[in-house]
Amino acid sequence: MSSASLTRRGRVVLAVCIVGAVMAVAAGGRSLNAVVLPGAVALAAGYVQMSRLTPPGSRRSGLEEGFVGEEREVRIDFDGGTPGTPVDRPFVASVRDRLDEGLGGVFDSGEAVRTAVGEEPATYRLRLLERGDRRLGPIELSATDVLGLFERRLVVDDRDRVVVYPAIHAIPAWFRRGLYADETLGTSRQREEFDRLREYARGDSLRDVHWPATAKHDEIVVKEFAAETDHRRVSIAGGTRYSADADAADVLASATASLACSLLDDGVPVDVWLPAGEVTVEPGPRGRRELLELAARTGPGSIDDGDEADVRIVAERDDARIRTEDRSVRFSEMKAAARSPARGGSPVAREEAGRDEAEGGPTAAVSDGGHGTNPHSANSEGPGR
Repeated sequence: MSSASLTRRGRVVLAVCIVGAVMAVAAGGRSLNAVVLPGAVALAAGYVQMSRLTPPGSRRSGLEEGFVGEEREVRIDFDGGTPGTPVDRPFVASVRDRLDEGLGGVFDSGEAVRTAVGEEPATYRLRLLERGDRRLGPIELSATDVLGLFERRLVVDDRDRVVVYPAIHAIPAWFRRGLYADETLGTSRQREEFDRLREYARGDSLRDVHWPATAKHDEIVVKEFAAETDHRRVSIAGGTRYSADADAADVLASATASLACSLLDDGVPVDVWLPAGEVTVEPGPRGRRELLELAARTGPGSIDDGDEADVRIVAERDDARIRTEDRSVRFSEMKAAARSPARGGSPVAREEAGRDEAEGGPTAAVSDGGHGTNPHSANSEGPGR
């Protein structure tokens, strides 16, 4: 916390007061006191106001984990140091939130959010640029007095974090089906036995929304189906070709999360091994979040026991190769086959992709590691969150 300092306006007022005082003494012009005295009073009042300021308390809202490319509206509310208590002396300030690398906002260009601290919140758009565990804070306030003659820098040591998930892409159905029995996929897709209605949970597919019940209850309600078969687990091991390639780690995270989430959408449990750790995931929002957090935090490196996995992913800076027992396909070829751009986690986009496949959407041919091409349905429902 710094002491109060004069702004450009304050320096002009101070200069006018000094010149006026000198001229009044030299020329005896008492009329100049009408300029000097109000200026001096304003300077004194501004200094006192700034010197009595203390850093307020603050609380961010609107921070939620998300995918690369998404945006969030962050709101910063100020209080008297205890949540719910007002600021003793509201003041005008320019607010800047320090953002970790991988996050973007209005502050990137040196701008700030102007607000009346204690009377209204400060809001800004936060861009999720790179995956990982990203941090925000502290908050810097550049406070000014009512007349803008003095400013004072205050630092509010309020820190938060947001997990940014890697970009997710659709994986063609023909590749997914090759990892487990066709009859298992059929049962998963049909989901013949209806179980119950329940409240929407993050990660549920929009195709399961029960619209009549949603309209009646004014909240999203989804259908839940009873599982009729035990799906074969699919194990996925991922690593980078070079142990210190951070760019390759981004490709690895995206490829692994894309395949694992697509399998989870089919109702298939997965075991995932990455350099940052391993996770056993059952279909459902909770397991999906654990998987995405692992993918968000993983770095470059290799997996010692990866040869035992059903799928082996080896990533380089620009692409990754996904290998199974009988084929090897590049991740870029799968993305092209599915005709899916990087998914920022939009449920609408994922639902539209799912409808394309269900209605017999477009087809594509994908290189099958030297075995020619395989025309199959190209679109599949992307992973929910």
